[in-house]
Parts: sequence; structure tokens; C-alpha cells
Amino acid sequence: MTTKSATTPTLKPGQARPRAAIAAKTLRTDRWWLAPLLTVIGLGAWVTYATVRVFMHKWYWVDAYHYLTPFYSPCVTDRCVEQASHFGRFLPGWWIIPDAALTLPFLLLFRLTCYYYRKAYYRSFWLSPPACAVPDGHQTYSGETRFPLLGQNLHRYFFYAAAIISLINTWDAVLAFHSPKGFGFGLGNIILLVNVIMLWAYTISCHSCRHIIGGRLKHFSKHPVRYRAWSFVSKLNVRHMQLAWITLGTLALTDFYVMAVAAEWIPDLRFIN
Repeated sequence: MTTKSATTPTLKPGQARPRAAIAAKTLRTDRWWLAPLLTVIGLGAWVTYATVRVFMHKWYWVDAYHYLTPFYSPCVTDRCVEQASHFGRFLPGWWIIPDAALTLPFLLLFRLTCYYYRKAYYRSFWLSPPACAVPDGHQTYSGETRFPLLGQNLHRYFFYAAAIISLINTWDAVLAFHSPKGFGFGLGNIILLVNVIMLWAYTISCHSCRHIIGGRLKHFSKHPVRYRAWSFVSKLNVRHMQLAWITLGTLALTDFYVMAVAAEWIPDLRFIN
């Protein structure tokens, strides 16, 4: 026969057990702060680099091989090189206006409202919360029910814009095979292609894309094609976090390579022409 401890309070039916009186904010002894810290460093470094490059207004186009960095695609200001302006130059070339002003805001909003990136910057920059079993850095919490976080629900619409931008980047990669000397193939083409493939993988692995393809179907057996597409996207969706970081890396690498070749810091390694 068991007996109750003298220190255990007797609970009435339906009464909740009181919380333990723990003075420490968290009992975690592992390095729970490392992941948020690395996220701050990683995202902060990328945003700094991207901001500087976007407003440099130079070294974005390699005329000899038709390389165009994704940070300047499509180039639509009257400051752009004519050969790099595949969709015309219809915006004024003021310094404050990025040369890719037509697409950069949508790409930024797509990434900001991404389900993974929300988790990343909520935990790292806002400490809301910084980790599991660690208290929130704010006294009050309203979720995504107020402005500006209410706009997170527009993510599904930014997905369509991101898909169109991925098409534009794909077109840029295809055009890069046709230089003034005719068909050409170099290291820059490989970098552009890898970047485009990774961008497509990240874009279609989005939760909104998965829902669009098969989220509202009641009978997969009646839609075998959409079921196969949904299964493929679901496999990519599991890697959405990794793809989010990989694409940040491929974007920076592609831009830096195009900049280095355009500035004549390094020559492009050519295999054909």
C-alpha cells in the first residue's frame, strides 16, 4: 500500500497542480543560445552583403558572356546597361532605387513571410522565444494577430511572385549560354544553373506550394498526377530549412562571381568559347 507524502498537497477534482517554484529562468544547461546567435550572424552578414551590392550599381553584368547577377535581375532602371535590360528600362536611375526594384521587394517579402524564416528571426532577433523551455524575451505576446505581423498571412500570394522571379532567373541562365561569340559554356554558366536549381527547389518546397498542389484534395486516388506532384513537393518540404540557407549561399556566391569577373579581378574559366 502506498501513502501520500506529507508535502504533497491534496488536489480537489478538476484542480490543476501548481507550478514548481523555480527561480531560474531556464533549467537548460546545454548551449541553447548558440543556434539563435549563429542565425543572427548568418542573416546579418547576408543582409549586409546584399544591401551593399544592391546599391553599388556596378559590376553586375559581364558583356563577354552575358552573365547577369540575380541581385540585378531584371535590370529595369535607365542606369542599366542596355544589353542587361531584358525587359526594358522604365524606372529612373536614382541612387535610392535598386536596379532590380521590380523584383527585390517581392523576394524580400517572400523570404520574410516564409514559415522557416519566421521561426529563425522570431527566435534569434526577437527572442520570441529564443529556444524551447526558455522564456520569451517579451512580457506580452499577441501572435500574428496585429500589424505588421498580420501581413504574414500574405505569404501564399508572395509565393506566386517568387515563382515568376524564378522563371526570370532561369531565363537569365539560359541567355548566358549565348554570348556575342555564339554558344559558350564556362564556370559562370555552371554557377548560374546551380543557383537557379536551388532557387526552384526552395520555392516549390514552400508550404504554400504544397497546399496549392494537394492541400485541398479529398481523394488523392482521383487525382494521381497531383498526388505524385504533392509527394515530390512534400519530400522537398522536409528540407525547406536547409534549402532556405543553401539559396542564401548560392545567391551570394553567384553575385560575387559575376562581380569578380565583371570587375576583372578573375577571368572566367571557359570550356567552350
